[in-house]
This record gives sequence, C-alpha cells and structure tokens, in this order.
Amino acid sequence: MAELVLGPLHRWAGETEATVWVETSDPCEVTVLGQSDRTFTVEGHHYALVIITGLEPGRTYEYDVQLDGERRWPEPGSPFPPSVIRTVRPGQDIDIAFGSCRVALPHEPPYTLSPDEDECGKEWDALYALALRMRGEPPERWPDRLVMLGDQVYVDEGSPGVRERIRRRRDTSQPPGLGVKDFEEYTWVYHESWREPALRWLLSTVPSAMIWDDHDMHDDWNISAQWVREIRRETWWHERVEGGIASYWIYQHIGNLAAHELRELELLEQVRAADDAGPLLREFARTADQQVEGTRWSYRRDIGPVRLIVVDSRAGRVLEDTRHVHHEHKRAMIDDHEWEWLEEQCSGDFDHLLLASSLPILMLPGLHDLEAWNEAVCDGAWGPAAARWGEKLRRGLDLEHWAAFQDSFKRMAKLLEDLAAGRHGTAPATICLLGGDVHHAFLAEVAFRRGSGVQSRVVQAVCSPFRNNLDRRERAVLRFAASRAARGIGRGLLASAGCPGPDIRWRVTDGPYFDNQVATLRVRGPHLEVDIDKTIAGDEDPELERVCRRRLS
Repeated sequence: MAELVLGPLHRWAGETEATVWVETSDPCEVTVLGQSDRTFTVEGHHYALVIITGLEPGRTYEYDVQLDGERRWPEPGSPFPPSVIRTVRPGQDIDIAFGSCRVALPHEPPYTLSPDEDECGKEWDALYALALRMRGEPPERWPDRLVMLGDQVYVDEGSPGVRERIRRRRDTSQPPGLGVKDFEEYTWVYHESWREPALRWLLSTVPSAMIWDDHDMHDDWNISAQWVREIRRETWWHERVEGGIASYWIYQHIGNLAAHELRELELLEQVRAADDAGPLLREFARTADQQVEGTRWSYRRDIGPVRLIVVDSRAGRVLEDTRHVHHEHKRAMIDDHEWEWLEEQCSGDFDHLLLASSLPILMLPGLHDLEAWNEAVCDGAWGPAAARWGEKLRRGLDLEHWAAFQDSFKRMAKLLEDLAAGRHGTAPATICLLGGDVHHAFLAEVAFRRGSGVQSRVVQAVCSPFRNNLDRRERAVLRFAASRAARGIGRGLLASAGCPGPDIRWRVTDGPYFDNQVATLRVRGPHLEVDIDKTIAGDEDPELERVCRRRLS
C-alpha cells in the first residue's frame, strides 16, 4: 500500500486552479480535492503533480491527500492546522515571504549554536520559526507566497543523516567524498530538507516558487569558462550533473509552472507516459548541461496586482574564454534568447514588478566594484599573469554575481530604466529586485541619470540566509564592504583596470543585517513595504524578531 514519502507541496495557485506535488512509496493514484492523477516513476521513485481545477477566486479550501483512496495526509495527531489552498482574488493584498540558503540540520545543539560557538553551529532555521509563528496565527496573516531564491539543498554539506547513508553506500575516500554523487543521493538531500514536520506543513499550505543556485549543484557552479572545462574532466561530475538537473526538474522546476504551462510541457507528458522516466530525464539533463540555448529555467507568475519574474542566474550562463575575443559578447548571465523572453514578460498591466534572481543584481557598493574589477583582470586588463591570479581570486572570494558579468549588468540596468520610464508599456508603481545568496540582508534604493524619464520607484530587497549564518570574521568583512572606505578602494580598482563606473546609482537604506532571517514583501494597493525578521531563541522554540520595516513606495 502506497505511503506519502514527501510532501504534499502546494506549489502554485491561481484564481481557479492550483497544483499540489507529492512523492510516494509506490505507484498509485493521488487525489486532492476530488481530483486525481497517476504517479510517474523515475529510477524507483514515484511522483505526482496534481492539477486542481474548478476552484473559486478568493476562496480557502482545506484539503487532504489520498493515495489509492486511502487518506495519507494530514498525519494523525499533527499539531498544525489543516493544509489549505487559497486561490487568488483580483486586486487583493499580497504578502510574499522570501529568502535563500537553507542547510538541513537537526534543531538541537550543537547545530543550534552560533558558528562562533561551534564549527557545526548554524543557529535556528528561519522557515522553521516562521511555521511555528503561523501555527498560532489566523490564516489571513499567513504569507500568500514563499519565494525560495536558491540553495534549497546543499550537496556538499549534507546533514549527519545523509552523510551516514553515503558512507554506508560507497567508498567516500573517492570523489566526490561525502558530497552527493547521483540522482539517488539527491533524493536523500531533498527528503532531509523538506520532511521536518513544521517545514512540511508550511510547504503544504503556502505556495512556493523556487530557483536553484550553486550549492544545489556545486560550490562555484558555472563561475567561469575555466571552471567548466576543469570540472568536466572530473569523472564523477557527469553523474552529479545528470542527477542534479533531473532531480531539480522533478523536485523544484515543474512546480514553478502554472497549470496551463504544465499542460503544454511536452517533456512532462513523455515522463508520465514512460514506465521509468530515468533514461529520458538523464538525456534531457545531459543536453541541458552542454547547451544553454533551448532550456529555460526562468519563469513568470502573476499574483493579483503583482508580476513575479524569477530569472535563472546560474544554469543559463554563457561562459566562453573572452581574453582573445574582446570584440564579441562571450560572457553573459543569460543568453540572448532568454533576454528576449525576459523583456516580453516585463510588458503588461500590473501594479508591481518583482524581478527575482538568486544572485542580487545590486551588491553592496564595495563588492560591486571589486567584482567588476576582477572580471576585467580575468579578461587580461593587467596582463596574462594577473589574469591567472584573478581567476584564483574569483573562485576564492566567490566573485560571480551580476557585477562580475558587466555586459549583463549594464543590459539589466538599461532594461530597468526603460521599464521604469514606461518604454515597455505602462510603468508600474514599483520595480523591486529580489535577491539571496550573500548571507546577509539589506535594502537599497536605485537612482537613474537625469532626464531618464523614470516614473517607477525602483528598489532592491535582499534576504539571506534562512539557515546558514556567518561567523564574526565574515560579518566584519561585509560591514567593511558597505563602508565609504570600501567604495573608495573599489573605485580606485575600477580605474586601474580601465573600467567605467555603473550607469545607475544605488544606496543602501537599511542593513546589512546578519543572522538567519526571512523577509516579507507586503503589497497594499499601490504601496509596497518590506519586513525583515531574524530568528532568536525563545523559551523552548525559536521565534522571529523584526529588525527592519521599510515603506518602499
């Protein structure tokens, strides 16, 4: 008899349709709110993504999950309220929780200690604390969406349970050691990340949108063309990348899509029709890894008056050696076809545009200048010897954000100006950039050149980590990066490499904030505000404490 292995995850909700994702122990029929779908199979694992239709706008539906007619969710004796699906009502207020970077570790010492107290310490999980807070609140105060901006799983920093399973399965003296090797081990880290009861309930109730980042695949994933050439010479990497892309498609990507997009997804139909879709997804993964064009992981969601566009800033990179082809565009965050798609999605009638990327588009000013300078050095601005040194520095300091892809950064800055000036249709009230990755949170306000015609308020909100906070030394480095002294040093470095400064300006209005934290955007008609809440230890369980509230428009 089939059991529920993972989920349910409530992934998407529109005005009249919604989706719920599950993993089961055996092939079966999955039923949610009276509507059913058969599982599909991938290498001994069984999944379903149920599309629920015929719902009414602005309604809340309690639901359970049945497998072959037997109720398997909610679990008996659960301390949490019933799982619900809440459909969208046009013009409604929207609360969107967001953040990134969550390691899955037990909620007990030493893991709940700070990294300064114990090398294993990561303190309390912000999503765990959010779920506990929601348990005591009425549903109207719950977030309407959860946007998870990368590093949902850490394939090189597995939990103690995952590492023990890996030791029992294979020889960890051989690469990749205790890191995830293949599809089977990827399923273990997803289970470990999403099976904790509080988080499981949270994900069953709040629709989630996700995008990957480097730790979902490998630290430094796609940081440069040289890194790609080196990693592809590693024999173990090919199993890792096939398993990583195939599992991402199953556990994260398909749930990002709206119901009408799922109906048009040819690969999903092929997967559902196969006896075992493992070979099919492996072939898809190999192609996606080798060819950037033709695979798009970015997506769009419309939520009442809000348009959310999530941009893949990791897998879709164009990476070729630029030192001998300065006259050509060979290094980009996304390719030209995806730029065209992005510009198309930014046109329409909406009050607020959210452009989300796992990597912040705007860094702390000192870090932005450092990354732009480093790209120029790697391209030969200081000569071949310095270029080799620059590559080492790039990897050692993770200099890989939009600032380190200057052509793409300038293209994004121009797009933001055009959107805010109404050159792609009616200018929205706000354009808000969302980011994660950097293990701190901050808010920034963007300014454009005089005479640009900008009408929209353009801001950025960055929140990271959910659970992977920094130690005292790392925090000190980032505080310096936010200082005027760091900006002066950065400008000097740019000038030394012949790099012009950015065409737009931004100033940090709040932060940087550290600790494990979660942010919430609150949309109220034409107005937009953001809260940042950090975790603190309560009497028994963690709590959330507000560190920032800012009206953005």
